[in-house]
Amino acid sequence: MLYSGWVEAEMEGEMSRRFGELRQLGYVVRDIEAGMRHWLDVFDVGPWFYVDRLPVGEFRYYGEPSDPHVSIAISYSGGAQVELIQQRNDAPSMYRDFLEAGHEGLQHVCYFPVDYDAVLARALADGYVIGQEGSSNRGPFAYLATEAHPGSVVELAAYSDKRRAQFEAIKATCDDWDGSDPIRTVWP
Repeated sequence: MLYSGWVEAEMEGEMSRRFGELRQLGYVVRDIEAGMRHWLDVFDVGPWFYVDRLPVGEFRYYGEPSDPHVSIAISYSGGAQVELIQQRNDAPSMYRDFLEAGHEGLQHVCYFPVDYDAVLARALADGYVIGQEGSSNRGPFAYLATEAHPGSVVELAAYSDKRRAQFEAIKATCDDWDGSDPIRTVWP
């Protein structure tokens, strides 16, 4: 068992004793447009903030450089952020592995630790392994190779000021959404 008893108490509310508050459900899909339509039509969740190619720097898959073309869409349902991810090329990634294993759907849960470096260091000291990592304009992220069944991968994404401001603006837009303009390509 990897748990050494450390507690992350930097966020309020219910949380994992290991990583903090669960913030995001990440779904890997084969067709992101169909995925957004499903969430809009079935769950009335929206609007979706979509980007065809997420700019990711220094992406590494199990320590080796890779360059996946990843489309993402983000929305909120109450306090839960929902992320849809479609990989559009064959570059090595945990998203590709998930689909090649015959899965589609919930691939990871994400935590946004304020003290990202310390939380990641503790996880690595406890035996976790980074499956993939990189950085976006919002800060660094790492996916820990924890998948024992679909949906059990853990992502850590630094809760930078930019990530916090952007995600709070998206959540406020979703909270006040009137059903218009359901898929948006301009992000706050």
